[in-house]
Amino acid sequence: MKTIVAALAAAVSLGAALAASAAYPDHTITWVVPFAPGGATDTLARQFADRMSRGAARSIVIENVAGAGGTLGASKVAKSKADGYTLLVGHVGYMAAAPGLYKELPYDPVADFDAVARFPDTPMVLECGSAAPAADVRALMGYAREHPGKVTFANAGVGSAGHLVAALFASATDANVVHVPYKGNAPALTDIVGGRVDCMFDQSNTALPQVKGGKVVAYAVTSPKRIPQMPQVPTLDESGLAGFEAATWYGIYAPHGTPPEAIRWLVARFNEAMADSAFTSKLVEQGYVLVPAGERGPEALARLTRNEVARWKKVIETAGIPRN
Repeated sequence: MKTIVAALAAAVSLGAALAASAAYPDHTITWVVPFAPGGATDTLARQFADRMSRGAARSIVIENVAGAGGTLGASKVAKSKADGYTLLVGHVGYMAAAPGLYKELPYDPVADFDAVARFPDTPMVLECGSAAPAADVRALMGYAREHPGKVTFANAGVGSAGHLVAALFASATDANVVHVPYKGNAPALTDIVGGRVDCMFDQSNTALPQVKGGKVVAYAVTSPKRIPQMPQVPTLDESGLAGFEAATWYGIYAPHGTPPEAIRWLVARFNEAMADSAFTSKLVEQGYVLVPAGERGPEALARLTRNEVARWKKVIETAGIPRN
């Protein structure tokens, strides 16, 4: 009799768990992108939202909440109900660099979120225009050391990925370079092409068409291996900066305490998207680099977030970048 009761209890428990799992999602899921429509983060998020919605009972929609370098949207999600229906499209800037850039951040990237899945990365490309005083990375590093303050690096703004990677590069090469901030990536690139600034670290997806068009020269990539879109371009590690690695990474985050069944559903849909070779091939063509399967899940993304927060705090302090 006890065996039958135990079996019935187990069946009821399993049925309840399955019912709870099946109940999610019962309405539209919103992903908050903390930037304006049309940018790199927004474009990537919309592609994943569309692919993960395919064949699902409920769709994933994008809400753009721009402002304060992405921290406005991140703060909104951190304070949202942890039910799996409002999630954040995370980015290295406001999920890793922000704690080192802001004196008072209205959220904690680690404590206030549950990591879900990591999107493909965009490694940074060291690209230079006609004004560059050297023809390759080694020569550029040597020139920068011998001529302090003579090499200029454009970036999309103070605290942007390009600014932080350039600061890391300067520290690693023991060089004194001049950082030139712009209001966005496009005007920075315009001055690189026009010869008014020497170099910049640009994301691979935006650098690729400029390199292919001959407007800039790619000196190196910041990934640990050469990227398939630019197989002729060496890594910075190959160019003499042992262990140098940096990338603009993205991921999905939920407010802390989101039900496990919601996380599992999202991970399952994400894995289906990454198993679609037509979908991933399109991403590679655009300049993204696929992350190995073992580095894409919730635990891996949570670990990456913790490590990157500590890493960029140190870079920001060493570079003397002022906190807002």
